[in-house]
Amino acid sequence: MTDGDRWLLALDTATNTIVVGGGTVDGVLLADDTFEGRYRHSQELLPALERLLGRAGLRLAALSGVIVGTGPGAFTGLRVGLATAKTLAHELGVPVVGVPTSEALLAGVDGVNRLWLPSGARDRLRVARGAPPEIVHGDAAVDDDDIAVDLDGRAPDAALARGRVAVAALPGSLLRIGAARLAAGESDDPERLVPAYAVPPRGAPSTDSEGGVAWSRDPR
Repeated sequence: MTDGDRWLLALDTATNTIVVGGGTVDGVLLADDTFEGRYRHSQELLPALERLLGRAGLRLAALSGVIVGTGPGAFTGLRVGLATAKTLAHELGVPVVGVPTSEALLAGVDGVNRLWLPSGARDRLRVARGAPPEIVHGDAAVDDDDIAVDLDGRAPDAALARGRVAVAALPGSLLRIGAARLAAGESDDPERLVPAYAVPPRGAPSTDSEGGVAWSRDPR
C-alpha cells in the first residue's frame, strides 16, 4: 500500500484469541495477527496493533474506519476491545462499526449453521445462524458438525477443529462484514455501541431476561 491508501482496522477480543487485522476499504484482508490472549488483552492489544502497522506498512493517519467484534464474550476482554476501538475512532475522527463476533465466526466456515461458546464454567452459549444467542444450562450436546470455540474438553474434536478454522478466519470475516456496512453508509454511535456478554457482569442490564445475554447495541 502507498501512504495515500485508505484502510480499515478490525479488532476482536471476545474469545481467548486476540485478533487484529488491516484491510482495504472494500474488505480485502492485507495483514492480520491472531494469538492467545492469556487473559492479558489490555497488555497485548496495542502492541499487536503496533506490530501490524509496522509489518504491513499501514499508517494510522490513513485509517478510514474501525471494525470491532462485539461478542458474545468475556467481560474483561470485550471491554478492552470496545474501548480501544472507540478511542481510536474518536481520536482519528473515523467511523466505528460493531460486528457480532458470533456472526463473523459463523461466516468463516461455509455450510455450518450453529456455533457454541462458553458461558461460564459450566454453561454454554448457542448461536444459530440468523438467530440471537441463547444460554444453554448444563452439559448440552454439541454436535460433530457444529463450531465450538474455547470449549476444549467440552465439545467433540471435530467441532473444536472447526472452531479453530473460524477463529483463524475471523480477521477476514470481520473486515468483509464491517466494510460492507461502511460502504452502505452505516456506522455505530460509540455511545450506544456496547458489548454482548456471554455471562453478564453483576448488575449489568440485559435485554434477554431469560437467557441473560446483553445485546451489542443499546436498543433505545
